[in-house]
Amino acid sequence: MAKKDERNLNITIKNQEDNKDEVVVSLSGIFKKIKQFFAIWIVAAIIAGILTVCAVGIVTAIRKPAITALVSFSYSGIEKGKDPAGRVFDINSIKNPTVIEDALTRLDMDMEHLESIRENMSFEGIIPDDAIDRITVYNSVYENASSGNLSAAEAMLDVTYYPTKFKVNFDYGNAGFSKSEGVQILNTLLECYRDYFYDKYGYNNSLGTAVPAVQYTDYDYAEQVDVFKTTLDTLERYLKELANDDTTLFRSNQTGYTFNDLYQVTTTIESIDLDRISSYISINNITKDKETSIAYYEYRIESLTRTQTQLEERLASITESIAQYEKDTILIFGNGTDGNDTSYSQASEEYDKLIDRKVSTATDLAETKQSIEFYKSRRDALKSNKNATEAQITQVEADLASLSDKVRELVDLTEITADEYYEDVAFGNAYNILVPAVKSAGSSIGGVAKSSILPILLVEVLIFVIYIAVAFVKAISHDSGRKAAEKADAENDDDDEGDIADVIEEIVDEADDEKPDEKKKKK
Repeated sequence: MAKKDERNLNITIKNQEDNKDEVVVSLSGIFKKIKQFFAIWIVAAIIAGILTVCAVGIVTAIRKPAITALVSFSYSGIEKGKDPAGRVFDINSIKNPTVIEDALTRLDMDMEHLESIRENMSFEGIIPDDAIDRITVYNSVYENASSGNLSAAEAMLDVTYYPTKFKVNFDYGNAGFSKSEGVQILNTLLECYRDYFYDKYGYNNSLGTAVPAVQYTDYDYAEQVDVFKTTLDTLERYLKELANDDTTLFRSNQTGYTFNDLYQVTTTIESIDLDRISSYISINNITKDKETSIAYYEYRIESLTRTQTQLEERLASITESIAQYEKDTILIFGNGTDGNDTSYSQASEEYDKLIDRKVSTATDLAETKQSIEFYKSRRDALKSNKNATEAQITQVEADLASLSDKVRELVDLTEITADEYYEDVAFGNAYNILVPAVKSAGSSIGGVAKSSILPILLVEVLIFVIYIAVAFVKAISHDSGRKAAEKADAENDDDDEGDIADVIEEIVDEADDEKPDEKKKKK
């Protein structure tokens, strides 16, 4: 039978300093070794993976990694990095001492933990991938822009992204808590921040501080009217702003009122109840101290006159600024055929602010003039010789008490309606806890598994490299041994052929020695 020829692809490793040292490795030999050690590699890979996961789990348990929650903000202005009041938004307000104190109170924990909790809380803003890509592209445009297009590139680059989602990290181990306690503290704190957020930017901030709880009976009758007027004016402005901001025509489920309804109630109380009491006091000269009241009116008239002068000067300045203001000019280029370009002026944000200031100043000026005339009429009425009767004083006191009850009820209705509006509509989704902190075993196992991915990958790659290297070295060793054996066999064959040649040569020499003797005998 004909022997089949084996065709092998060989790798030759040659020593450049000594051309005689060569190692020839057959790829088929390497593959044979790979197959030979395949089962060992699989077992080693599995064992290494299990050991790596165990090691990561032990390290994680010892290190106590921070727990994490995810919160988001959604209201007008957050996309520009502003809070609901228009100021710069600071995510660190979540760890405000007031919030932490409220959380510790709910959990019945000692207040001494407050600072350790604050120090071990941190925040990370989450920026979506598309925003990162857009900012990266704009940066590239800016860097490659020519000098002629630099201004346009700079305008394009003004795309600063403000995150609306944040990771809240709490290093409970460093703060001295167990994981269970850390999760409970973090989640309670985030819930307390919800109340803090509504209190800071909702009703209590806008109206509660603007309507102080004063004891109106401490003042003279005419001054009591001023106290109620101030409260009602504040309510009117507040309700008007809410009505303008409310695009849903919100009606409270608790009070049954809309903001327009409450605004109409406020104006009615001021125009009917308050004006009636005020006129009754003025006509009948009802006062606790006539001279003191006259002096008060003189002071109010003088003070308001100065305010009027300031407002008139301010209004004139704003009007002049508006007249001299240069609006932004926008140039629209032609289509390239007629060569005609078009431009037009457009009001900017600053121009709109000037108009708003003018309207506000003009309104304040008009109200100041009305107040001056009102106090002048009161002063002139008190200078007459009329004296109020006891019945008239009793009547006005009863009317003022009734007015006080109406105003207080109106303030309460406004508070309830505004709170419900802010919580359900304006701030319904302003602050959300998307992912609370968890303490389940599943989450711990999941965290360990996630943390183990990279270490396992590195260990498995290392084992694979070792596996291939061992197979390669074993293949070299095997082929080198086989080649050495073949070379030794070849040398032995060469020695045998030399011995046969020597024997033949001796026989030939003996034959040559015998030929001369035979020739002599023949002669």
